[in-house]
Amino acid sequence: MARARLIELDWPEYGLAAEPPSWRQPLAVYRRRLAVVEETMAREGLTHLAVYGDREHFANLAWLTGFDPRFEEALCFVRPGAKPILLAGNECLGYLPASPPVAAGDVEVRRFPPFSLADQPTEPAALLDGLDLDAHCKVGVAGWKTYGQPNSIDAPSYLVDELRFAAGYENVVNAAHLFIDARNGLRTTAEPGEIAFFEWTNGLASEGMRRVIHAIQPGALDYDLLEHARYNGVPLACHMTLKCGANRVSLASARGERVTLGGRFSCGISYWGSNICRCGWVAAGAQDLPPEAEGYLDNFAVPYFEAMAAWFGALRIGAPGDALHQAIHSRLPQETFHIFLNAGHLIHLDEWVCSPVWAGSTVPLRSGMVIESDVIPSHPHYYSSRMEDGYVLADRALQDELRKLHPGVLDRCLARREFLRTRLGLPLHDDVLPLSNVAGLVAPYLLSPHQVLSLAG
Repeated sequence: MARARLIELDWPEYGLAAEPPSWRQPLAVYRRRLAVVEETMAREGLTHLAVYGDREHFANLAWLTGFDPRFEEALCFVRPGAKPILLAGNECLGYLPASPPVAAGDVEVRRFPPFSLADQPTEPAALLDGLDLDAHCKVGVAGWKTYGQPNSIDAPSYLVDELRFAAGYENVVNAAHLFIDARNGLRTTAEPGEIAFFEWTNGLASEGMRRVIHAIQPGALDYDLLEHARYNGVPLACHMTLKCGANRVSLASARGERVTLGGRFSCGISYWGSNICRCGWVAAGAQDLPPEAEGYLDNFAVPYFEAMAAWFGALRIGAPGDALHQAIHSRLPQETFHIFLNAGHLIHLDEWVCSPVWAGSTVPLRSGMVIESDVIPSHPHYYSSRMEDGYVLADRALQDELRKLHPGVLDRCLARREFLRTRLGLPLHDDVLPLSNVAGLVAPYLLSPHQVLSLAG
């Protein structure tokens, strides 16, 4: 493989969707999802499924119902052959019609005051009325994570305790894997409508990142830089981050620091279905780096870019997750690059769904997976480098669906893929559709953003 080098180029312009897509899908999609959930419950031997959500941990519930709690909690009971029951607090009742199944009358809605905020009007409420729970039932509870023990459940204890009292301790189990298991979780692949929304949010976040990076100057205030993101109200998947100057706290938000020449810089902009992150040095070239970072380009940024090229070479439908792990860890020594987290993970409405990538993983990558190129190197002196963007794995059938339903989405993805191949020398397979308008772009010296790394001849 050729050695990566700095080249001069203008960052490409791909544009955005003319009309913002909705993350909510047509009613028929939610009906199909409910049917698939019921089939999965039958295979698991579940008589009841309780899908819990709150403002931060909403994605399973939103995928199933099109309803995301605002600042309260919510719970949806699914029983095969019966209408789902959705419990919501006081202030979410007025928001429930945003859910297509609720608006269509497919879901029974109940007010459950304990889900409301503290000291709001309340009245006695029974959690389990009409659910016919007893010791002959098996109840799955889907919070947001899986654990080593099936009875470890991350929904609030006051809910889980009632379920266990009614059905028995051993009959209440963690069922989050139905949605997020890397091998076959229902939310680990995306449909064309979801991909269209994620392409839009990746576009918004990446265009914001482009403007932030091109506005970096010594003395700039972190708050002022983030104004260039032009936040438009789309829900955040995690807090916007920006650290510079004396702020060296990982994942830190802007706090009133100013950019310093020769200092470190990182920024992350994340909306539902997207997280765009870049980091590097506030420098026009090697001459602006602190003495301890001498050799940053050749010893750190270039090897990282080359390893990511190998990562892209391994990224294809049918590849095991271990292939992505090996692409990184066989090239970037731990003692220098200190890569601790998975070499990539799945992203959806939530920023991290799960990851099929770890040492020895035989989990096959599948069409419809939305994968974050989230490989995080770090070094006490060289600092870091990053090209964190979203990519969809899409077979011919899925690409044909996108072409039919969302032709602009596919056209932009294909244009991005061609740029990464021809101008950056990154070997993207025909299965891979880049979602971000800054995909693959790494500018090690952020005061010279038109100097980017490339493997192209």
